[in-house]
Amino acid sequence: MTSQQAVACVHSGTRAALQIFATSPSSLNSDPIVYAKHVAEVARWSEDAGCAGTLIYTDNSIVDGWLVAQIVIQATESLCPLVAVQPVYSHPYTIAKLVASIAHMHGRRVFLNMVAGGFTNDLVALNDTTPHDRRYARLVEYTSIIKSLLEGRPAMYDGEFYKIDKPVLKPPLPPDLFPGIFVSGSSDAGMAAAVALGATAVKYPGPASACELKPPPEGIPHGVRVGIIARDDAEEAWRVAYERFPEDRKGRLTHELSMRVSDSAWHKSLSSLGRSEPQQASPYWLVPFETAKTNCPYLVGSYQEVASELRRYRATGYNTFILDIPPSREELEHIGRVIDRTGDASEAL
Repeated sequence: MTSQQAVACVHSGTRAALQIFATSPSSLNSDPIVYAKHVAEVARWSEDAGCAGTLIYTDNSIVDGWLVAQIVIQATESLCPLVAVQPVYSHPYTIAKLVASIAHMHGRRVFLNMVAGGFTNDLVALNDTTPHDRRYARLVEYTSIIKSLLEGRPAMYDGEFYKIDKPVLKPPLPPDLFPGIFVSGSSDAGMAAAVALGATAVKYPGPASACELKPPPEGIPHGVRVGIIARDDAEEAWRVAYERFPEDRKGRLTHELSMRVSDSAWHKSLSSLGRSEPQQASPYWLVPFETAKTNCPYLVGSYQEVASELRRYRATGYNTFILDIPPSREELEHIGRVIDRTGDASEAL
């Protein structure tokens, strides 16, 4: 197996399958002339590397995620879009119809990243003043309706947030293309929603050592969102990391502003961790997050050091990894070499 093929893999023993997702570029501050081409290019890199899918963002400031998903599908043969879905943007029937339509036209499975929150100002602009934990209660209703429709069951629903009277979804969804469903598990309300839905609970993790002290609950799959920069030599990896994400006072101020307009549990948790733990001796690195260059922590070091950190996450119960936006095809090759060293690269997906 090549290092590229090793990015998405499963282990033939008793552990759950390891799944790796990339992330598609955001349209924020992008050149409209080249953006669509860049999305397609990154999708091809991700598929060639063996990724199961690619995360596609959503918020008020960027293009529609389903249009990005269409580009991803047309540029690849099997890569699955992991589309962020925010209830304030669409009725649940609309989302079920999109999933079924993509399956009908392209024979492609999608994943749904069910988003309860976002920037407070974005929600207020849409007249959504629902408190944080109640948004997760709404998300459970919303996702339950989508699941019922996609399973082909008449969705009679009389809930607190949604009421529908047995709509029928056409075209029907083939059972083998039923979407994987992800929910943020960084807050208690988010974890409760993931458990209620049987979804993969995804969090923005602290260092593996911290996750070992508080492992995730059993009964549902778990994942983390984390970037990786690795080289054969740790010093070279850190050189690349500092070059890609240099210290930036303006970025730190932007991050502080974002903190004021977000009620996301993961955002506050990572920010607090960054202030309290410098992490000098660990591959775990928060500077890209703290300078508003990206929305996840990074693991930086030699292939073996980063692989060791991934093994610790895996042993704790995290089996899905959503990577940051790959800056190049070569960077995914380096990540593949890390996966080779985790001992999980026994069989490609």
